[in-house]
Amino acid sequence: MDAVRVALLREVLAGTRWPAAARRFAGVLRSSVVPRGGGLLLVGTEEYEPWHLAAHLVDEAAWSGRPELTPTLVRHGTRPGDPPHLAVGLDRLHGVRRGETLLLVAPASPGEVLLERVHDARRGGATVLALDGGDADVQGLAHEWLSVCPERDEVDLDTVQHLVSAAAGENGLPVARGSRHFRDRVSRLVDQLTSPPPERW
Repeated sequence: MDAVRVALLREVLAGTRWPAAARRFAGVLRSSVVPRGGGLLLVGTEEYEPWHLAAHLVDEAAWSGRPELTPTLVRHGTRPGDPPHLAVGLDRLHGVRRGETLLLVAPASPGEVLLERVHDARRGGATVLALDGGDADVQGLAHEWLSVCPERDEVDLDTVQHLVSAAAGENGLPVARGSRHFRDRVSRLVDQLTSPPPERW
């Protein structure tokens, strides 16, 4: 989702708690994923893989000068021949160490197997964050969470992921005006605003 669409979304949601809640959650994400730290792991449930959130975080990491925001997508169904960025399976969570951050996206109950892996990651020293649908077990494991209930709230989880990913890159390293990096950033912005958003990561 490009900057214009995010701005329009925030305008539509002005007066609700979501823009501020997304910024707060994104701030926790930024502070937990530090340069030269352990990195960011992103995992969904077996039924829901957060493809678009992964893609948007990759973009925000590049735009903000915060490469540590680039996530490693941990998947339930990896297959031989998958490209490297799509070939990281749940076994990766066994090796989580202190300094790493695990972001769980779970619209519904993630199931016992994933909950056990997340518990292992937390016990290994990882910071656990969650975007969830209100599951008590998820919230019991997470250091910080943001819950979305479509039946109750004005938004769905996909919308909140857009807000969070955009906010995550807002406080990145400043880019000097007049530098090649600044011109490159403006060029990318023009390209993004004049092109349709990607259908799939």
